[in-house]
Amino acid sequence: MYAVIRTGGKQYKVAQGDVIEVERLRPEGGEVELEPLLVVDDDGRARAGSAELGSARVRARVLGERRGDKIRIFKYRSKTGYRRRAGHRQTLTSIEISEIDLEGSTGSGDKE
Repeated sequence: MYAVIRTGGKQYKVAQGDVIEVERLRPEGGEVELEPLLVVDDDGRARAGSAELGSARVRARVLGERRGDKIRIFKYRSKTGYRRRAGHRQTLTSIEISEIDLEGSTGSGDKE
């Protein structure tokens, strides 16, 4: 089973046990619940949309935080003397996907 989650403006394809780095999360405690689920695939059956995934959740355990690599920004316009230099380091949170839960969404959209 895998799920496509959205956090920090990006989408990630995750399965149970995966460890991923996402943009900084500030959870209360060591667990985080990711609600904006886009697609869940359960034994070859894809589910999408808020009707089928209204109660679906992805639970993850926070492993820690770190700073990402430095990105250097340089703006330049020729013949005007315009030069600007800046840098940025994104804080990343490392999480481990502990559970993908569909609770109650199985069987509700079945047609005869």
